[in-house]
Amino acid sequence: MEKIILSRENIEKNRDKILEAYSAPSRRNNRLPIPTKKQKKLLGMGKDQGLATAKYIRIAPRKVRVVSDLIKGQSLDDAYAILTYTPKIASPVIAKVLKSAESNAVNNFGLDRNKLYVADAIANPGPVLKRYIPRARGSASSIKKRTSHITIVLKERV
Repeated sequence: MEKIILSRENIEKNRDKILEAYSAPSRRNNRLPIPTKKQKKLLGMGKDQGLATAKYIRIAPRKVRVVSDLIKGQSLDDAYAILTYTPKIASPVIAKVLKSAESNAVNNFGLDRNKLYVADAIANPGPVLKRYIPRARGSASSIKKRTSHITIVLKERV
């Protein structure tokens, strides 16, 4: 495989060939260069999905993952139904992010709402707020208040 140069002229000339190379599985020793935001825009990468992120949510990531694992792979309407009837504190927050991802997919990229499904639902840890509580004999214990970054990716079923 020849080396791919991601200059503007080369992208405009060999767009299909470059997209084919990026979609093919790559070997460990023969990785392609990571395209920048501008290069992704020229290539049209990421237009087949709706993505939304909520950052610094004051719920621990392990509690969010319990709910996000329930909706992975589900259709959009099924995911909304699951979130509505799941009695967890993270459910309304994930529903809000899901609605935002749906709006991004439909309005920005023109995807069909009826074919959308939850391709990925990720709960990454955010910064930890450290608080201290006084204990016996003049000591103190720490309390870690964890935050989450929630990302939801919607794609069209083929």
